[in-house]
Amino acid sequence: MHTREEQLKAFDRLLTVMDELREKCPWDRKQTFESLRENTIEEVYELASAIVQQDKTEISKELGDVLLHVVFYAKMGSETGDFDIADVCNRICDKLIFRHPHVYGEAAAKNAEDVCHLWEQVKLKEKGGNKTVLAGIPEALPALVKAYRIQDKVANVGFDWENPEDVWAKVKEEIGEFEEECRKEGQTREAMTQEFGDLLFALVNAARKYKIRPDNALEMTNQKFIRRFNYIEQRGTEMGKRMGEMSLDEMETLWQEAKQVLDKG
Repeated sequence: MHTREEQLKAFDRLLTVMDELREKCPWDRKQTFESLRENTIEEVYELASAIVQQDKTEISKELGDVLLHVVFYAKMGSETGDFDIADVCNRICDKLIFRHPHVYGEAAAKNAEDVCHLWEQVKLKEKGGNKTVLAGIPEALPALVKAYRIQDKVANVGFDWENPEDVWAKVKEEIGEFEEECRKEGQTREAMTQEFGDLLFALVNAARKYKIRPDNALEMTNQKFIRRFNYIEQRGTEMGKRMGEMSLDEMETLWQEAKQVLDKG
């Protein structure tokens, strides 16, 4: 691992490269906060994907891409005189110190759960901070992540099931209501969508109670499905059959084969 001096030197190098690109590269010079926004979102998703795959080399690479965007925004802020990278660093340091009174103050926290409860109380008191418990949740968060954050925040102020097992009654209730709505005569897409949303919300709550991140769990399943389906497609090609030409029974046989071959480790 690098020394602190080497780390600071590397960060200074990045700042220097950013200065040069902003001055000499037509594309970099043209960028604005608005033009970079979508690219930033994409980079964060690529980082999230690397984390799910537990690929440390790729995580390091994607962290660099995200850091570039932080430095890029700070550089543009300095050009207009609004803020620079020092402001960015100092503001997050100030926030961290204020939100960790158990480290920098007199508050006490024996475990991570105590810290979460403390955070919610501190955020409500913070100058310019959240005025309500749920105010700090970004509107643009993906719905699955937002549901988890909502439930986590209200749990930190005591609005939660007492035991993990208690949530299953709610999940079963929501499954029943969704099934009932789907079977109704004259059922509407809107009503079914609402009931399905309630079911998903309950399942997210169950995941949270068992300390599972539902977005990570779903992405792991997405990747597993892709691997298995790609296997079916490859084996079908070897058998001289393209997708769409195989029967469901043939695909199911290859699916079970994929599970044995790909998941045996």
